[in-house]
Amino acid sequence: MTDTPKETAPFGFRDVAEAEKQGLVNEVFSKVAERYDQMNDLMSAGLHRLWKDDFVTLLSPPKGPREFSVIDVAGGTGDIAFRIARAGGSGTRITIADISPEMVAEGAKRADQEGFSDQCRFTVGNAEALAFPDKSFDAYTIAFGIRNVTHIDKALKEAHRVLKPGGKFQCLEFSHVDVPGLASVYDAYSFTAIPAIGKVVTGDGAPYRYLVESIRTFPDQEKFETMIREAGFSHEGHRNLSGGIVAIHWGWRI
Repeated sequence: MTDTPKETAPFGFRDVAEAEKQGLVNEVFSKVAERYDQMNDLMSAGLHRLWKDDFVTLLSPPKGPREFSVIDVAGGTGDIAFRIARAGGSGTRITIADISPEMVAEGAKRADQEGFSDQCRFTVGNAEALAFPDKSFDAYTIAFGIRNVTHIDKALKEAHRVLKPGGKFQCLEFSHVDVPGLASVYDAYSFTAIPAIGKVVTGDGAPYRYLVESIRTFPDQEKFETMIREAGFSHEGHRNLSGGIVAIHWGWRI
């Protein structure tokens, strides 16, 4: 990795310039596209599967033939989209938008293999400037992706723009631990084990150190909830999972 930012902040955190952030994110996902599920299993001890199942259960796509259109942003390899397709009825359609061509290609391949090509459409796109008309979707989902967006406020406003009135925004993201004693254990694991796992699987641990830093610098539950409200959403809320290691956030376009 070239032009690595200098560590000017306290240990474990870097001041990453906006121009460099997207490059760091792209580097991570271009390297791990074919081993995305393996990396997630190793880094979360398999918990990511339970978190995602809870996320889709809360979304509750309708059964049957009623049309229900979802945009899954940063949906990469289709992990969330396929869960939504399984949970919903024949009228459920998911458009995946991800900035990484490698992740999109892997997702499209998996959709063919698993029989979801009719329900899932894969596109390369930026969360800050989605290539879809206003009021296009019934639901907007993003899982473990919004913290890697350069301008989170712009992504939230885009989510509001592309949702139909009555549409739901729902986000699954790493958050801030609210259990005494767990935070220090989690920090120690994150800053040592995750970069080490990344190095073993992809040959380079530095991008994964950045991902850990991005988790720690992401707004806490209350601050992110405020950002969702400021983007125009109503009835916003959140639910902590695993002691606040992750949280599901939501809001409605009224």
